Amino acid sequence: VQLQASGGGLVQSGGSLRLSCTASTRIFSGYGMGWFRQVTGKGREFVSYIDWSAGATYYADSVKGRFTISRDNAKNLVSLEMNSLKPEDTAVYYCGIDDPPLGSAYSRMNSARYKGWGQGTQVTVSS
Repeated sequence: VQLQASGGGLVQSGGSLRLSCTASTRIFSGYGMGWFRQVTGKGREFVSYIDWSAGATYYADSVKGRFTISRDNAKNLVSLEMNSLKPEDTAVYYCGIDDPPLGSAYSRMNSARYKGWGQGTQVTVSS
């Protein structure tokens, strides 16, 4: 199953965007979901995580207080509301399903724990 991230675009510093993550099948229920971002030439960086019931959320320090993750399992949708955007938020944003390989001990901030990466959505913040 591949996920589809959308909602990216070009905004000025201080602006807002709302990213969406959907899937063609009803796979979200029972799984935590993560948002990551990647700049060309660098590894995939953890942004945010939400557990399957939306009872627990986690954020990278760099986005805490500015980004909000949410989910609607009935709609098969995970969202990332991004406010007060900064030029350093510029990246391709990806969503992934938290389904770690058997026997692994990756933390939720490690992209190796996730699967279903799609093409991502480009976010560009101009100064």
